[in-house]
Amino acid sequence: LKDQFDNLDKHTQWGIDFLEKYAKFVKERIEIEQNYAKQLRNLVKKYCPKRSPKDEEPRFTSCIAFFNILNELNDYAGQREVVAEEMGHRVYGELMRYSHDLKTERKMHLQEGRKAQQYLDMCWKQMDNSKKKFERECREAEKAQQSYERLDNDTNATKADVEKAKQQLNLRTHMADENKNEYAAQLQNFNGEQHKHYYIVIPQIYKQLQEMDERRTIKLSECYKGFADSERKVIPIISKCLEGMILAAKSVDEHRDSQLVIDCFKSGFEPPGDFPFEDYSQNIYRTISDGTISTPKQEGMRIDSKTTVGKAKGKLWLFGKKPKPQSPPLTPTSLYTSSTPNGSQYPIFSIEPVHYCMSDIKTGKPRIPSFRSLKRGWSVKMGPALEDFSHLPPEQRRKKLQQRIDELNRELQKETDQKDALIKMKDVYEKNPQMGDPSSLQPKLTETMSNMDRLRMEIHKNEAWLSEVEGKVAARSDRRHSSDINHLVTQGRESPEGSYTDDANQEVRGPPQQHAHPNEFDDEFEDDDPLPAIGHCKAIYPFDGHNEGTLAMKEGEILYIIEEDKGDGWTRARRHNGEEGYVPTSYIDVTLEKNSKGA
Repeated sequence: LKDQFDNLDKHTQWGIDFLEKYAKFVKERIEIEQNYAKQLRNLVKKYCPKRSPKDEEPRFTSCIAFFNILNELNDYAGQREVVAEEMGHRVYGELMRYSHDLKTERKMHLQEGRKAQQYLDMCWKQMDNSKKKFERECREAEKAQQSYERLDNDTNATKADVEKAKQQLNLRTHMADENKNEYAAQLQNFNGEQHKHYYIVIPQIYKQLQEMDERRTIKLSECYKGFADSERKVIPIISKCLEGMILAAKSVDEHRDSQLVIDCFKSGFEPPGDFPFEDYSQNIYRTISDGTISTPKQEGMRIDSKTTVGKAKGKLWLFGKKPKPQSPPLTPTSLYTSSTPNGSQYPIFSIEPVHYCMSDIKTGKPRIPSFRSLKRGWSVKMGPALEDFSHLPPEQRRKKLQQRIDELNRELQKETDQKDALIKMKDVYEKNPQMGDPSSLQPKLTETMSNMDRLRMEIHKNEAWLSEVEGKVAARSDRRHSSDINHLVTQGRESPEGSYTDDANQEVRGPPQQHAHPNEFDDEFEDDDPLPAIGHCKAIYPFDGHNEGTLAMKEGEILYIIEEDKGDGWTRARRHNGEEGYVPTSYIDVTLEKNSKGA
């Protein structure tokens, strides 16, 4: 039974170790859940948009859906934290407390068993000592009896020796009887304690250990269930998170995203015109014409080979100058007729008409089709955006101004509500002076009214800019509509967006044009003579002019105006040294001169 006690000791220790092992498992699972939730939150934080309140980035449905998915994922991470917290409180914490109590109870029961065993061992030792003493006294008594009998049979022994041996025998016999009685008493006591130990004390201790172990098993079962319940409780919320992700995926609308892209990047500029046909067979036709019909060429119409139709320094190409092989100078157009062998007449055009059309078109200022991209990147390259958004394309400028007007109206409404509240409070103070001093509200009321006046001025200024933009966009639309109906090319100069000027003073006189051409040509040629100045301007702000086709200027610098703003926000100007280029209209103060013929 002692060995069984030791076995029970080992078993109960194993039970507690297993309990602590499962508690360690739960702790590691909690750490995994916490790390998982933390990593999910970091992931959400990493991909969440970091926008300021004034951010006007278009909200595409795909982006909104992704942001909603991130929010649902953040809620999902919160549920993982709930699982970890529930496991820590309901399972791990309970296991650790119960393990401590279990160790204390087991220690108490084992101590009781050891005490009972020690008491039984003590009784056995007492009984064994009395037994050994009784045995020793019996041997001594036997020796005394043998000595007495030997002396009693010895005739030579004296009577005194015989009496002494008899007294010794009686003494040993008496001591043996006393030890016998003591041994009998100790044996009876030991048998009683041993019976009590094995039938009462030890079974009671074993029963307590058994109950303790069964409670440990029940606690493990409850913890297993709590472990699963912690996960099951959050399943409905996790399901809602997943349903939210599915709804976010279904909310993606490709047509709405496309419309947002259109609204975001719609500039309002006109598309470029048609490219012209360039006839490189002029020399061949000219040779044939010279061989068939002799046409004297006027020396006055010959163009110097050192100078082209336009000056190279005035070329305003966005990505650099556009080199092209120069065509040989040709004479103005002439119309000839030729007769067939049967006498019929038919018209023959020499190479001169083609050259005439080409040269007449080349007198126009070269268009820069990609100039829109220059202005789109204007706000990035030139620095801070302008107050009137003149650096933006017309359509985007109109949207920005409308948004600013709406914001100013909201601020004005807030100030108006605040003014009404202050007036009401002032009336209350005047009627009930004990509530407050009415004069204390006057500074705040004055400040509010000043803010309202300032906001009204800002609204009026922005509305004026908006009206200007809307007027230019409407005029551009009308001009484009008229151009589509007529499909003719005017003789004026082109602005960077393809608009034309009708000022005759800005035209370069060339040979008379006989036929209108339906296409527009882009070339690098300009007139031999510089364009006349139609006014002057003063730079209000400095402009770096890093882009090709622009003109740098300093604040306060005086420039000549050679072409007005055609609604695109750019004015063509020239310095005193002859350098030309485009400058932002909003950066200059323009003064136009009527009927000006030159600088």
